[in-house]
Amino acid sequence: MQAVSYYIVPSVLFAVGMIMLLSPQDLFAEFILGAKEGLMTCVRLLPTLVALITAISMFTASGAAAALSSLLAPLLSVLGVPKDAVALISIRPFSGGGATAMLSQIYDSYGADSITGKCASVIAGSSDTIFYMLGVYFSSVKVTKTRMAVPCALVTMLFCVIFGCFLAKNLI
Repeated sequence: MQAVSYYIVPSVLFAVGMIMLLSPQDLFAEFILGAKEGLMTCVRLLPTLVALITAISMFTASGAAAALSSLLAPLLSVLGVPKDAVALISIRPFSGGGATAMLSQIYDSYGADSITGKCASVIAGSSDTIFYMLGVYFSSVKVTKTRMAVPCALVTMLFCVIFGCFLAKNLI
C-alpha cells in the first residue's frame, strides 16, 4: 500500500501534463489566466489580512483575551465547559494559530484524554476563526454590511462549545 502512495502524486502530475499537451485548447494560457486572477485576489485581500493580524496581535498582547476568559469562565463552567478551556474559546474566533498553541498547552497540562483535553479537542475541531473567515470572505466579494453574520456565528460557536463539551463528558 505504501508503494502505491509514492506513485499517486507523480501519476496525477503526469496525467495533467499529458491532458494539457494533447488538448486542442490552450490550457497553459488558461492556467496562466487563473494564476493572474488568483494573484489579483491576494492583492485585494492583503489589506484585510494585515488589519486582522494586527487586531489579533493587539487583542492578545493587551490582555483583552485573558480578561475575556476570566469574564466568561463562571458562566461557561455553569454550562459544563471546563474553566481551563475558556481561554481556547476566547482566542479561537480570532486566531487559528493562537488556538492551536492554546490546545497544545491544554494537552501538555491535562493530557489529551482528560475531560478538559477532550472538550478542547471538540472545541478546536468544531469551531473556526470567525473574524478571519468573515473578513476574508466578505472582503473578497466586497460585502460591507455583514448584518447578523457575526452574532449568528458567535451564537453557533457557543452552541457547539456547550454541546461538544456535553458529548465529550458523557459519550467520549
